[in-house]
Formats: sequence, structure tokens, C-alpha cells
Amino acid sequence: MRRDVRDTLGDASDQLKWEGDPHVTVGASNTFKQPARLTGCPAQRKGPFVTRTLQLDELHRVIEKLAGMPAQHRSRLSGVSESRARQVVAGGIVAECAMTALGLDSLEISPWALREGIVLRHLSSVADDRDALPLQALPPRPEVGATVTTLPK
Repeated sequence: MRRDVRDTLGDASDQLKWEGDPHVTVGASNTFKQPARLTGCPAQRKGPFVTRTLQLDELHRVIEKLAGMPAQHRSRLSGVSESRARQVVAGGIVAECAMTALGLDSLEISPWALREGIVLRHLSSVADDRDALPLQALPPRPEVGATVTTLPK
């Protein structure tokens, strides 16, 4: 699985690295939030503005632990819903491969996913420009299940 994920991320990670060192690196979606929670990050109920950081070395440890237990046991862990217990290992591997491909030891965890980011960006543009166009649907594109955003320094 790791090889397939690395192959899928190859071009995108090469392009991001070409753009320079990131000032801030953020992981969004449950692919990053659930493993971060399992490494000890605060729960969502603590609010969206609590700092949550996912460390690569802690992620390695969590993946090994999760991979060694059945989904039924994973669903009993704090931060893992029953509906995601079967895919949390795969999500952790995607997060691990993305961080490794980008040379990241850690990244910040966003309390929001991509769709919330799109809505927030649109609302911000509407607030700044009363002539802004209405929100438009994006064309479909293949996903790997995770979103990593880097901002150049």
C-alpha cells in the first residue's frame, strides 16, 4: 500500500518541493485528524482553535499499533468512529507517506476539511468584494483521500 501511495503522490510532492520550503504545512480531513487524535492531540470538542500538531515519529507508532488490532478494537479507541475503524490504518499510511514525501517531521492539523476551506475562502472574497461571483462547482478530479497544503515562506 505504501508503494502505491508514494507512486500516487510522486508528481504532486515533487511540484510542492520545487516551489520551496513551506512556511506552514497543514493536514486536513479525517485522514490526518484521526491519527493526530490517536497521538494525543486534543479532541474536536476542545474547539477549532486549539493547536493540534501531528508528529511523524508518533504517527509511525500509531500506525503499527492500529495495524496490529482488528477493526472492532480500533472502533473502541477515542477518536476513531465505528464507521472509520476499517480505514483508519490506510488513512494513517496516506498521511505518513505524504509527510515523508514532503520531508516533514510534523504538520499542523486543520479543524476543517477541504470543503469548509472552499466555503470560508468564498465567504472571505464576498466580504471583501461585493461583486464576487457566486460559488461555482469544481470539476471532479481523482483524490487520494487526504489534503496537504503548503504555503511558501
